[in-house]
Amino acid sequence: MKPDRIADGPLDYCLYRYGRSKVLYRGPRPDFKRPYCAFLGSSETFGKFVATPFPALLQDGLAMPCANFAALNAGVEMYLKDPSILLATAEARVTVIAVMGAHNLSNRFYQVHPRRNDRFVRPSKMLQTLYRGIDCSDIHFTRHLLATLLADDPVKFGIVVEEMKAAWVARMKSLLEALEGRTILLWAATHAPGERDLDCPEGLGEDPLFIDQSMMDELSPLATEVVECICKPETKTGTNGMRFAACDAGAAAQLPGPDFHAEVAQKLEPALRRLI
Repeated sequence: MKPDRIADGPLDYCLYRYGRSKVLYRGPRPDFKRPYCAFLGSSETFGKFVATPFPALLQDGLAMPCANFAALNAGVEMYLKDPSILLATAEARVTVIAVMGAHNLSNRFYQVHPRRNDRFVRPSKMLQTLYRGIDCSDIHFTRHLLATLLADDPVKFGIVVEEMKAAWVARMKSLLEALEGRTILLWAATHAPGERDLDCPEGLGEDPLFIDQSMMDELSPLATEVVECICKPETKTGTNGMRFAACDAGAAAQLPGPDFHAEVAQKLEPALRRLI
């Protein structure tokens, strides 16, 4: 999503850059001279079309600055390649890492853009060998790529999924080990880890894609705490309380609304209070 496209519409995200980072983060810019909490994550944490996403709700509840370093469609890769944000988390009292899907991450089958992780850059020779004859020339996004691979051959797609999952665990371990200070690994979704499968009628399923409980268990020892927030399904249906232009109605319907953010904030606040 281009910066001007993010800013377009009735909601002002007060976008700003931190340090030398090339990514625009959601403001208003916190007072980094005071003790603060940092939040890493993808679209759900950024809170597009939501006036007060859960980091902002927690800022009010904790009376402490909460820096929302989430980005639309971000994957683990973006954070590992952004030293400015790693430095920012080193100064934070607590860093919350909202679980991101395994699809927006470079692996042995394909490469994604280093900052806009939902952008598919190129297939590897390994993928071209596995899926002989597949044409990726008109594919620009990871979900489109994966839907194409799944439709072409579900059995081969299982091999791609296992590679994505292995790459995600390795990269998440690297991220958690790189973060200094106390950390909370947050699962925030309308389903438990691993409940969705490739045969579900929705196709690839809901974010975070391809993360199962064994993957979460492998990461748990590296975080200070793990918080699981399985929100009511109705919090991700409809657009009640969201602010968007008429042309964005379809996109808004795919993102969590204010009730989802309120649930996550309520679940996270006790853990944050224990750690700050």
